[in-house]
Amino acid sequence: MIQVLSGVWALLLGIVLIMLGNGMHFTLIGVRGGIEGFSASELAVVTSGYFMGFLSGARLTPVLIRRVGHVRVFAALGSFMSAGLIAFPLLTEPWAWTLLRVLVGFCMSGVYVTAESWLNDAATNETRGKVLSAYMIAQTLGIIGAQGLLTLGDAGTAVLFIGASILVSVSFAPILLSVSPAPAIEVARPMPLRDLFSGSPLGTVGIFLLGSVYATQSGMGAVFGTQIGLTTPQIALFVAMLFAGALVLQYPIGWLSDQIDRRRLIFGAAALGAASCAVGWLTGSSLWPLMAAAFFAGGVTTPLYALFLAYTNDFLSADDMPAASGGLVFTFGLGAIAGPLVTGWAMQGFGPFAFWLVLGATFGAIALYALYRMTQRSIGPEVETESYLSVLPTASPVAVEAAGAWAAEHAEAEREAEAERQAEAETEAESEAGAQS
Repeated sequence: MIQVLSGVWALLLGIVLIMLGNGMHFTLIGVRGGIEGFSASELAVVTSGYFMGFLSGARLTPVLIRRVGHVRVFAALGSFMSAGLIAFPLLTEPWAWTLLRVLVGFCMSGVYVTAESWLNDAATNETRGKVLSAYMIAQTLGIIGAQGLLTLGDAGTAVLFIGASILVSVSFAPILLSVSPAPAIEVARPMPLRDLFSGSPLGTVGIFLLGSVYATQSGMGAVFGTQIGLTTPQIALFVAMLFAGALVLQYPIGWLSDQIDRRRLIFGAAALGAASCAVGWLTGSSLWPLMAAAFFAGGVTTPLYALFLAYTNDFLSADDMPAASGGLVFTFGLGAIAGPLVTGWAMQGFGPFAFWLVLGATFGAIALYALYRMTQRSIGPEVETESYLSVLPTASPVAVEAAGAWAAEHAEAEREAEAERQAEAETEAESEAGAQS
């Protein structure tokens, strides 16, 4: 593993620094928005703005890279993002924050596309799974670490926004000084939603609903904490627990994914998420029950994303996987735009604890639809399923396509190895039978 990471350590270090800055800004928006007196519905629009920019960046960045190259695109997006983070405390109006969030989301998406294309180019078929896993861990650790940095300053001043901007600016140094320009990337055109739904109804509907869950957790979690009176360190801990749960639960759920019907696992994970939201709603403002609810509700979100990708790929040919990956990322993005809006309006009308009600209802809808789909399609042979690989919801189509290709290759290699073992066992049995006769 150390040998694998030796060639991409600078890129991973840069990603950790970027996620420190981006993770700080996500929570800061909710905390500072509460200080400025923004309503839940206004902050919901601000949150959705990020995912609007993120979705458009995933589509347009490959075009920009083909025109001017990775290095220029990476540097330009980093500069704009750093400037946008500094501008938040200077323009404390909901409409200005929405525009800035669109800009930051666009830049962040472009950063992912560029970094992941470099990462994919640096990996081989044998190391791609380990490299992508290390990349996802680096992202998650950066987001969790960012919450600790929020306790070092006052959200009512510009200092934390400036700190986030500095982290993003510094993050590009190890990347730009160590990597060579990668070949121009080719991202497949997303599969039409009708074709995607026809191939995998559960994957399509589930990933749309999960987009709503993820955006609500990451964007409205701090708003919820502010409105129920949590302190800034408590809000930071609450958001950190959402992502810490994902780090802990990813691997046991991933192991189970290759052992049982994935629809059952999707149902179970979504049901656990719904139950966790019920705990969060029923326990009120009690600190540690809230943290436990965040841990498990956030903990199943990222694994569910990878589960939906793997489950959808189970019913596709290798040629269709790249287009399907783009379609799933687009569908997830649509859900991520809608989720905070629905949650914000609910919190505005019914109070801050509507945060848990909307999340719980969405998890419940995923669980019920998975249960319904079990009655509509028989389970396929286990040997025909693709391998599971951890993929974060923030991944661009580049990483999702690479993960899908790795999963197909890894599953095919396992099937060939199993066939060889069976052939050897049959040969041995025939030899033993001949010796006895």
